[in-house]
Amino acid sequence: MKCSVAVHCLIFIHEAGGTGKVTSTRLAQSTDVHPVVIRNILSALKKAGLITVARGTGGAELCRAPEEITLYQIYDALEPDGLTALIGIHPCGKSPCPVAQNIKAVLKGPYHKIENAIREAMESVTLADMLEDYHARTAEQAP
Repeated sequence: MKCSVAVHCLIFIHEAGGTGKVTSTRLAQSTDVHPVVIRNILSALKKAGLITVARGTGGAELCRAPEEITLYQIYDALEPDGLTALIGIHPCGKSPCPVAQNIKAVLKGPYHKIENAIREAMESVTLADMLEDYHARTAEQAP
């Protein structure tokens, strides 16, 4: 869920471009997420080099063009375990069961293929693509 909140924030930041400070309070109101959670997300995005945040007074801005920010970069900034967090393996290594002793090795290859496919798909989607979709949807909703 953090990834969708982060995309929401990035689209908001882009759309607000120069119309006033984009603070965690404004983003919290827009996302309906607690400001502390927003600040943690902004911190991760800043650490990943996707945004800048004015120290003290706040005010987030993109520091790359939307075409240069991929959905995978956004996800990767927020999930320290990477794609492994999407499909994990239950802990059972201490069980004497032969299946339990081998399940990690059995799943390693298929999980690696799945992670690579997801990464490829996420790397093919940019913030610019999502902004284009956003603009098309808001244009359809305009009276």
